[in-house]
Amino acid sequence: MESLTADSMKISPIWFDSLGAKSSSVLIECKEFRILIDPGVAVMHPSYPAPRELKIRWAMEGREKIRGAARLADLIIITHYHYDHYTDFDEVLYRGKTVLAKNPNEYINDSQRNRALKFYSNFFKQIGGLNLSDLMDEPVEKEYSNPLDELHLAMSRDYGDYTARKMKLLKKGFEWFRRRAKKWGEWRRIPEHIFGNSNTKLFFIDGREFTFNSIKIRFTKPLFHGIEFSRVGWVVSVVIEYGKHKFLYSSDLNGPIIEDYADWIIREKPDFIVLDGPMTYMLGYTLNKINLRRAVENAVRIVRESGASTIIYDHHLPRERKFREHTIDVWHTAEREGVKLVTAAEFLGMKPVILIDWDVQGAGD
Repeated sequence: MESLTADSMKISPIWFDSLGAKSSSVLIECKEFRILIDPGVAVMHPSYPAPRELKIRWAMEGREKIRGAARLADLIIITHYHYDHYTDFDEVLYRGKTVLAKNPNEYINDSQRNRALKFYSNFFKQIGGLNLSDLMDEPVEKEYSNPLDELHLAMSRDYGDYTARKMKLLKKGFEWFRRRAKKWGEWRRIPEHIFGNSNTKLFFIDGREFTFNSIKIRFTKPLFHGIEFSRVGWVVSVVIEYGKHKFLYSSDLNGPIIEDYADWIIREKPDFIVLDGPMTYMLGYTLNKINLRRAVENAVRIVRESGASTIIYDHHLPRERKFREHTIDVWHTAEREGVKLVTAAEFLGMKPVILIDWDVQGAGD
């Protein structure tokens, strides 16, 4: 491993979609302190153009790479509870670590809440021999403001003929949000905890800031996973500052689709960005052309205005072979601006596996 100077930051992609399995896992090394973000991996969807045995193999390889990185890490970050961003309890990943995770008690949908309950039940039992249900806090009723009140750019956008439809969707989405918020006030709450017997610490991160060995880690408030009121849930994005360096990890903003999220990334002025892309493989289904255009325009702005010298543009994106064609303006802008815009595979000196013709190569090649 290369040596690190006192104020340097080394960014190592561990596994990403461009390597053949759904993941967005990255290791950040700052001198003698290492941070692993989102230690999860999942098998690609059925329509992904590779034999199933290869897709399973890539997921297994990704899992082992992530476990290897976790052995090095002092701190683990979980931005949300989708299986391509966290691994259900695994002692290699979590024991003896400081775990900073998305708050599982609010700004979360039912499926992720259920996953979190299972995960933390195993976490408390395996790490500390504790019964989570005995430790859970009483419900807390809170008032939640309309998230749209903070999305000034998205709400002021002209959607043309789509405006009426957009307003109906937002109204329906807000009603869904209100029902979610009511549930959050009824749930018993999973607590943070310090496990003294194993030097394992668990803290929730939404909107918080932590400092470790002169490394500042800042987390956003919960952000929509894609479009406004996405039923998929919420995520937390990450900014890591060390010395003169600033690294930004978008998590699952899907582009970002929302203009205010792109504006935040630009204002941060990071040196290095891990930026997830739109789900172009779902174009015509869960992704329409209007939101694809928003995502492309926002990514173009980030490339042009953020000042980042390197952007890994990967997660969600290289799941179909025309991903560059669908986002061509982003790639052309990077060429003109002299920004290194690459998939994680390309950052590592490899070709994205989605661009390999596996029908010709064969599963054993």
